[in-house]
Amino acid sequence: MAANGSTTATDRRRVKASLFLIACFIAGLAPHALEPTKSVLPALTLTLILGIYSLRTVLLGLRRRLVAQAAVSPPEPLPLQNPECAAIESAVDVVVAARDEEAVIGRLVERIAQLRYPAGQLLLWVVDDGSEDRTPQLLEDLRSQYPFLRLVRRGRDAGGGKSGALNTVLPELEGRWMLVLDADAQLQPDVLERLLPFAEAGGWSAVQLRKAVVNADVNLLTRAQAMEMALDAVVQEGRLDAGGVAELRGNGQLLLREAIQACGGFNEATVTDDLDLSFRLLLEGRSIGVLWDPPVQEEAVLALGALWRQRQRWAEGGLQRFFDYWPGLVSGRLNLSQKLDLSSFFLLQYALPVVALADLLGSLLTGTPPAIWPLSLVVLCLSGLAIRQGCRRPSEGPALPSADPVSLVLTILYLVHWFVVIPWVVVRMAVLPKRLVWAKTLHIGTLPEADLSTQVT
Repeated sequence: MAANGSTTATDRRRVKASLFLIACFIAGLAPHALEPTKSVLPALTLTLILGIYSLRTVLLGLRRRLVAQAAVSPPEPLPLQNPECAAIESAVDVVVAARDEEAVIGRLVERIAQLRYPAGQLLLWVVDDGSEDRTPQLLEDLRSQYPFLRLVRRGRDAGGGKSGALNTVLPELEGRWMLVLDADAQLQPDVLERLLPFAEAGGWSAVQLRKAVVNADVNLLTRAQAMEMALDAVVQEGRLDAGGVAELRGNGQLLLREAIQACGGFNEATVTDDLDLSFRLLLEGRSIGVLWDPPVQEEAVLALGALWRQRQRWAEGGLQRFFDYWPGLVSGRLNLSQKLDLSSFFLLQYALPVVALADLLGSLLTGTPPAIWPLSLVVLCLSGLAIRQGCRRPSEGPALPSADPVSLVLTILYLVHWFVVIPWVVVRMAVLPKRLVWAKTLHIGTLPEADLSTQVT
């Protein structure tokens, strides 16, 4: 789906963002106009409804963890290890959009070369998206060493961001599956041997690998991000088990090529191709699975400035998809469980931070106690429970941080940044003129490499 570049689409999003902002502020301010005995009723009602949803999701994630622990056993050889058993329809295209990735692109190609998969069934497509560093030279040198490597080049001003790069290479692909990776991705050698059977057996149109942070021990910020990724995976699994939906996370997403083509390719008019594609697959009746192990490993950002830019993009893309696809989300194309899941997720992830800000302002202006913040505290505490369960779960790849009380408290405090990011992004989307910017995360690639064995920790 190419970006239409029209001001009409942008204006529609601004109107929807404005209405959303107004509604959230009314919801946050209104309780302060009520009598003290009544002002707490809306918060109690929301806490009961959304708290039950959150707790159910976390507990279902816990159930899956206990089942996984009970089922731990040495991995058995899979048919895909034998080239004679690999059918042509299981061919895989690994696709990477790379811009200025000289620090990590060589390591990525070497990792793909180490994947155990039948010869001729695996191709690596790297889209050089207008790199201005040594990435093009490195790729040319690597192409002479690795026959499976295919290069596609775009101009730096080609447009469409990562979605545009993926759309450029999509017509060239022939495999049944495409595995989309970021340039800093690291994979275990047996990932395709385990991922493909999981996808085929489950009938999934897409599967998202758990994201594991390879540099968690660098500082408190990277440690918190590692624990946040564990939280995300637990919540995703819990949502699926409850009859809800899972979402793609960009790096480490396995996609059925025919499903992507049926959706019209990747949307170039959004800043988060993965979140947008998740909704378009959902509306096409296509399901997304989540696989805990093996994970895809990636670098966490090292500084607050980089985190701020990254989270703004994630927040904006997340809101864009709800604004763009809400008519389909409330239609008969989704079942009741999916609608309840998406409604609860939207209220918790996007509405709650804005309402909480309005509630805080109302409390300061009227001198009355906060009415919505009790719900926020409940959600943060349940997030801590999910983090604890995720970090205690057996996992491959980099060891997950210890979920000791101090680490849990620090990570919960870290999660409060969403109560700043979301309101700011909503205000910006509603007030400021919009220009699509696909902000790139810097990959440094100079940290010690993690153990990529399948050792369970």
